[in-house]
Amino acid sequence: MNKNFSWFNVTSIVLGFAFLYIPILLLVIYSFNESKLVTVWGGFSTKWYKGLLENQQLMDAAWTTLRVGLLSATIATVLGTMAALVLVRMGRFPGRTLFSGMIFAPLVMPEVITGLSLLLLFVAINFDRGFWTVVLAHATFTMCFAAVVIQARLTDFDQSVEEAAMDLGASPVGTFFQVTLPIIAPSVISAWLLAFTLSLDDLVIASFATGPGATTLPMKIYSQVRLGVTPEINAISTILIGFVTIGVLIASYMTKLQSSRLSKEKRAVDAGAK
Repeated sequence: MNKNFSWFNVTSIVLGFAFLYIPILLLVIYSFNESKLVTVWGGFSTKWYKGLLENQQLMDAAWTTLRVGLLSATIATVLGTMAALVLVRMGRFPGRTLFSGMIFAPLVMPEVITGLSLLLLFVAINFDRGFWTVVLAHATFTMCFAAVVIQARLTDFDQSVEEAAMDLGASPVGTFFQVTLPIIAPSVISAWLLAFTLSLDDLVIASFATGPGATTLPMKIYSQVRLGVTPEINAISTILIGFVTIGVLIASYMTKLQSSRLSKEKRAVDAGAK
């Protein structure tokens, strides 16, 4: 057997993936359990998915989570794009180190610290906690991830395309929306999907930033799990896993599409140079 694929490596990979994904697989399987006891299989049934429609609290939490994710991901992507443009295009400027440090701090900051800091900020400015504070908190948390994804694309961007557009009379703003943005669109979409997925998954930061009437789905699931796992929780968790999986697959496809486009552009440039 190849040294890179020894039995030890294969066993380690299998055990690692089993440790990560078997619990998720069991959760999905037991969401179709007929029995109310989540540890006893009573036959196949979809009644718990139908029961979700009658559980108004879970449905309200799911709707809140979806709205928070859509808004915070959009805000984070817009701000992340602007931050990436500043870091890539502005060169060295006074305060660049501080600016980049503030942008990327949430990447390494524990979520508890981020959530507590945002809570103290909202209290200090007398901002009532609720739906919009959760949106702002998630946008703050996910903006750094969007900036990293988009900055990586802008670093390899061929600026001669923009220069050609401006030579033909396009304004800087028009060049960005007509030339730059369509080229980096796969990265922007990937950044948005990543921010949306992180927002759907967040529990800690939302717990600090939330207020009356703004309970997200992870918070609702966590509060119910403390009293005991029910098949409805398995069902809603399976749906959430489905959303996250779809988002990851789309982001992976966009990344692959972007890599393919870069390869074609490079081959075209090389052919033109010859």
